[in-house]
Amino acid sequence: MRTTYLNTLPDHWQPVAAVFAAMGDTTRQRILLLFEPGEELSIKDIAAEFDFGRSTIVHHLTVLEKAGILAVRREGRQALYSVCHHIVLDSLEKLRLFIEEDLQEGAAAQPQAEKGTNA
Repeated sequence: MRTTYLNTLPDHWQPVAAVFAAMGDTTRQRILLLFEPGEELSIKDIAAEFDFGRSTIVHHLTVLEKAGILAVRREGRQALYSVCHHIVLDSLEKLRLFIEEDLQEGAAAQPQAEKGTNA
């Protein structure tokens, strides 16, 4: 059992955790799915598609922005949001590498375990 990160995640894993935490909410997933490739959407555009109040939409957009999933560009008083695909892809890649390393370590440890049970 690994207990190293039981109380706190390593610094390099914090951005990954933020992306997965943000993506854990179906409303935020639905917001992301609204975007066409390369499209920018305003709060008004996004809010028009949901039966939530503006403050709820702003909350979800803030979570996505803090996780790095959405970028915001200000144009006068209007905030325009766009998806940062590379942030999500980077997090998926880090998770894939973690799983791959874990599988390799498990495969390497398995013959050792088998030797111990055959003795």
